[in-house]
Amino acid sequence: MAFITATLPLMVGLILLFLARLLKRQPKKLKFPKSLPSFPLIGSLLSLRGKLQPHILFQKLQKKYGKLYSLMMGSHYVVIVNDYQHAKEVLMKKGKVFAGRPRTVTTDLLTRGGKDIAFASYSKAWKFHRKLVHSALGMFGEGISTIEKIICQEANSMCQTIITQQNSLLDMGQELTRAVTNVVCSLCFNSRYQRGDPEFEAMLDYSKGIVDTVAKDSFVDIFPWLEFFPNKDLKLLKKCVAIRDTLLLQKYEEHKKNYCDESVRDLIDALLRAKSNIKGNSSFTQDTSLDDDHLLMTVGDVFGAGVETTTTVLKWTILYLLHFPEVQKNIQKELDAVIGQERYPKISDRGNLPYLEATISEVLRIRPVSPLLIPHVAMEDSSIGDFAIPKGSRIVINLWSLHHDEDVWVNPGHFDPTRFLDESGRHIYSPSASYLPFGAGIRVCLGESLAKIELFLFMSWILQRFTLENPPGASLPSLEGKFGVVLQPPKFKIKATLREVWKSCELSDYA
Repeated sequence: MAFITATLPLMVGLILLFLARLLKRQPKKLKFPKSLPSFPLIGSLLSLRGKLQPHILFQKLQKKYGKLYSLMMGSHYVVIVNDYQHAKEVLMKKGKVFAGRPRTVTTDLLTRGGKDIAFASYSKAWKFHRKLVHSALGMFGEGISTIEKIICQEANSMCQTIITQQNSLLDMGQELTRAVTNVVCSLCFNSRYQRGDPEFEAMLDYSKGIVDTVAKDSFVDIFPWLEFFPNKDLKLLKKCVAIRDTLLLQKYEEHKKNYCDESVRDLIDALLRAKSNIKGNSSFTQDTSLDDDHLLMTVGDVFGAGVETTTTVLKWTILYLLHFPEVQKNIQKELDAVIGQERYPKISDRGNLPYLEATISEVLRIRPVSPLLIPHVAMEDSSIGDFAIPKGSRIVINLWSLHHDEDVWVNPGHFDPTRFLDESGRHIYSPSASYLPFGAGIRVCLGESLAKIELFLFMSWILQRFTLENPPGASLPSLEGKFGVVLQPPKFKIKATLREVWKSCELSDYA
């Protein structure tokens, strides 16, 4: 009895230690994001009905389901991210884990099964191709100076067109699209087009068709089997992709025929040189292959994204200037003080024009060009915050919510460029970590630098010379926008008037 009494504490301790270890080995119960109601086959589609556009609806739903929640898009498990902390984890802290892309009917048609950069999943081949294009954009010409010259030539041409149409209402969207398209054509193909050129008009038409039909969670992307039934949007997309591919192939064949290894004129030449180097170097592996499809889709990617995104931001900027004419006056005062009428704006002026830069930044915040970034896919079982995220989950970053978060931005629905200025009036690129206009991490927008240069130069050239106004007696265009692969502003016309200080100027055309 004495022995039992003496050893009892030891026995209890051993039992408790055994139980602790046993409990420690038990897997923790996984915590998943709160989910919208879901039904067989259709998933959560009934909860997504209504007039609200997806980015606004997703922002509204967080009040009920939290900043991170899930839903079923048909059979696809989708996680919606509405705040910066979770977005940062997806885009940066665990960028490679969440660097996959969903395969959909429309994006597969657009990219020949994911052989581009924007819609292809992360892999060694994708990483190589992205790095290649990034370096290729700086391989020809003299880098920034060449790009600046191309943009300024197009800005000057557009300004000349505006002068001739001062007495009529002007569709500024068309002029901006032509100008930006010519910039990208120069970079990709070493060519530019005059107004009315049939090939140029075909490019504009197919670009619009693709933007209107691809990657916007249409029923055919949610239920792939619908591909085999008559579908108006899918028919249009196939037609536009066929036109695009014909034009790209024509350019590609012309470049192959005239290619000279010692003279790299544009992006296609740079990619041809890279392909030649790979072919003759045994150190490259299958992961660094570059077949014709990859090359063509990469050029198509750069061309498509480069035109549509930049043009969209420019149109939104002008639309906001119509609504806020005092902002336009402030920009013009700044341009007059810094540049005057003796010369045209240059890239080197960016640091001296903080109010213009702040205005562009505010447009990118209040109307993000892609309010729902291209969805990411979890490439392995992982987590976001305290929530488990299964492999294959689709992750949607609601950039609209980040840019309109009332906990971060003061009066986020109000257009206010001064939120991007410090007390000294200097431009602040990012007053908040929630500001991610071009995304972040390993899948950040490849054309960010080019887009910023274009936005600055085009807007500075236009506003230096013209005052833009809403047509007399006409209602101001809506600021709502149309959801798609980009958030498109409505069509609108303006009255562009040569500023009084420019009427007597005889500054020669830009050369």
